[in-house]
Amino acid sequence: MSKFSNEAKELLEFIGGKENVAAVSHCVTRMRFVLNDDAKADVDKIKNIKSVKGTFTQAGQFQVIIGNEVSTFYNEFVKISGVDGVSKDEAKKSARQNMSLLQRMISHLGEIFAPLIPAIVVGGLILGFRNVIGDIKLLQDGTKALTEVSQFWAGVHHFLWLIGEAIFFFLPVGITWSISKKMGTTQILGIVLGLTLVSPQLLNAYAVAGGAEAPVWDFGFTQIKMIGYQAQVIPAILAGFTLANLEIRLKKIVPGYISMILVPFLSLVPTVLLAHTVLGPIGWKIGSVISSVVYAGLTSAFGWLFAAVFGFGYAPLVITGLHHMTTAIDLQLISEIGGTNLWPMIALSNIAQGSAVWAMVYLNKNDEEEKQVSIPAAISCYLGVTEPAMFGINLKYVYPFLAAMIGSAIAGVISVGGGVLANSVGVGGIPGILSIQPQHMFTFFLAMVAAVGIPFGLTVFFNKKNITFTKK
Repeated sequence: MSKFSNEAKELLEFIGGKENVAAVSHCVTRMRFVLNDDAKADVDKIKNIKSVKGTFTQAGQFQVIIGNEVSTFYNEFVKISGVDGVSKDEAKKSARQNMSLLQRMISHLGEIFAPLIPAIVVGGLILGFRNVIGDIKLLQDGTKALTEVSQFWAGVHHFLWLIGEAIFFFLPVGITWSISKKMGTTQILGIVLGLTLVSPQLLNAYAVAGGAEAPVWDFGFTQIKMIGYQAQVIPAILAGFTLANLEIRLKKIVPGYISMILVPFLSLVPTVLLAHTVLGPIGWKIGSVISSVVYAGLTSAFGWLFAAVFGFGYAPLVITGLHHMTTAIDLQLISEIGGTNLWPMIALSNIAQGSAVWAMVYLNKNDEEEKQVSIPAAISCYLGVTEPAMFGINLKYVYPFLAAMIGSAIAGVISVGGGVLANSVGVGGIPGILSIQPQHMFTFFLAMVAAVGIPFGLTVFFNKKNITFTKK
C-alpha cells in the first residue's frame, strides 16, 4: 500500500466520486481536475487531507496543491479511482467547456507566453546584469561604470547583448512558434512566419515612426512597405493565429495526397502577405494605444491611484489567471517607451506576499509542521513564484493575504510616484531590482522595504488583535 493510498481515497470521495471527474492531470505541484459539477467538491474536507496544501479554481480547473510529491500522489489516485489521466493540454481543452469567452481568451494568452517565460526571465537577468556593469557609476568616486575601466567587462557587456537581442528583439519568432505549437499546427511554419516579421532587410517600425522612409516591395500596380515588427507582441499574435487557423481549415479541404505541398504554401504565403499589409499595421496601432493608455495612466496626476489599485489587485488577478495579460503589456511598454512601470509593481507584489508568509513563520515559530510549508513558500515568493505562498498559506488564513495586498499597494505607489521603470521583464521578487533602470534603483529599494515591512507588520497586528476577516 502506498503512503498516499488513504489520502487518495479521501480525495476521490470528497471530490464527488469518479463520476464527477471529467479529466485529471498534474503539473509540478498540483492535481488539476476538470469536474462535471464543481459544487459536489467538498473544499473544506479536501483541505483537511494531510498532504493537501490548498485548493483553488482557475481556468475551468479545480486544482489541489500537493507539493513536490504530486506525481506519486497522482499515480496512486489514478490507480485507486480508475479515472484515466490525461495530458495537461487535454485537460485544458476539456476545462474550456466551463469557461466564458473572456476566460478562454485569457487562457489562450497564458498558454502562448508560458513556454516563453524561461527565455524572458533569462533575458531579464542578462539585461539586469548589463545594467549593473554598464550603467551604474560605481568606480572612481561615482564617475565611471565597470565597463569604462575594464576591457574584460566591456567585452562581457557587449557579448551579452547578443543573447538579450535574440530574446527580446526577435520575440515575434517565439510567439508565432508558440501559437503554432499550442494550436497543433506545423511549428516550423510558425518560426518562418516570425522570421518574416523581423528580417534584417525590413526597416524597424520604430524607425518608421521616427520619420525614416521605408523601402518597398514594388509590384507595379501596388507597393508594400518593408516594415519590420521587431519586439512587437500583438502583430505577432495576430499573424500567428491567422497562420494556424488557415492551416487547420486547409487541411480539412485539401486532399491528403497533395496536402504536404499545398497546405504549407497556401497557409504561409497569404499569411505573410496579410501580416505586412493588414495585421502588422493594425497590431502596431493596437499595441501603441494600449501602451499609451497604461503609461499615461501611471504618469498622470492620478498615477498614484492607478498604482494603488494595481498593487492591491495584482495578487487576486493571479488567482483568476488575468495576470497573463500583463506580460504582453509589459513587453509592449518596453518596445514603445524603452521601459515598463508595470513590471516593478509585479515584483513588489511578489515580495509582499512572501513577507506576509514570513510573518506567519514568526507567529508559528513553534509549529514545525507549519514551518515546513511556510519557509519554502516564502523563499519562492522572494524569487518571484507566489503560488505556494498564496494558496498554501495566505489565502488559507485570509488576513496575511490582505496584509500583503495592502503592502503591495503602498509599495506600488512609491514605485510609480518615483517614476521607476524596468528595462525588461525578468525574475520577480527581490532579484527584480536587477531589471530596474539604474537611476531608479534607490527608489525601488525604498518600495521593496515597504513591501517587506508593511505586510509583515500588518500580518502580526491582525493576528495579535484577532482581526482575521473570517466568519467566527
